[in-house]
Amino acid sequence: MSASSLRLGVNIDHVATVRNARGGAYPDPVRAAHEAVAAGADGITAHLREDRRHIRDTDIAALRQLSVPLNLEMAATDEMVGIALATRPHAACLVPEKREERTTEGGLDIVGGRDHLAPRIAALSEAGIRVSLFVEPDEAVMDAARALAAPVVELHTGRYCEAAIEGDALRLRAELDRILRAARYGTQIGLEVHAGHGLTLDSVGPVAAIPELKELNIGHALIAEAIFVGLRQAVRDMRAAMDRARENAAGLA
Repeated sequence: MSASSLRLGVNIDHVATVRNARGGAYPDPVRAAHEAVAAGADGITAHLREDRRHIRDTDIAALRQLSVPLNLEMAATDEMVGIALATRPHAACLVPEKREERTTEGGLDIVGGRDHLAPRIAALSEAGIRVSLFVEPDEAVMDAARALAAPVVELHTGRYCEAAIEGDALRLRAELDRILRAARYGTQIGLEVHAGHGLTLDSVGPVAAIPELKELNIGHALIAEAIFVGLRQAVRDMRAAMDRARENAAGLA
């Protein structure tokens, strides 16, 4: 891991999306995971969806053999909890999931969903699987995560990234402030705070500069950039951008 202490988790879902478009075995997301690790990824993230639109059960079994931690993104359902308990990934990140969505559209409702989430979090934790909750960057949500005894939260950065794409400076600043406040408060109350969703080389810097964040999980932008420069180079470039941002922030502190 880089001396910056900010880990990079590489999400390989969309390698599987390309594979499944033809129904064959190529490109292999497990090979992509090995390429990402060789380029400096600290972990691999894969989302096993209910409809298996990209990652398959056999992928998870193979990814479990990697030399770096596997973060299994999953809905909080009995089926997915059962798969996690059987395969024992390093971490399970509980995310909201709807069949009609193209990608995850927001954070979990962990306030309204407490009764549904609590026993599933407990079962995963008791099995030694680190549980994280994919949530909106909000202080009240941090309190709810702590009350559920989840050790990690992953802050949804999608709205920040949308503002960056739109060039909306006011909204960009507001969304970045939300992430910053949630990261600080979550850390203060004992959570490990991660972030991800939609981050690109152009938008990652201000988020990577937040010292309380311990990990960024990035997928689509890396796989897209890999079309042009290869996956190893895409991962190296993202790692370098994260490190520069963290080092620059430390220099200004």
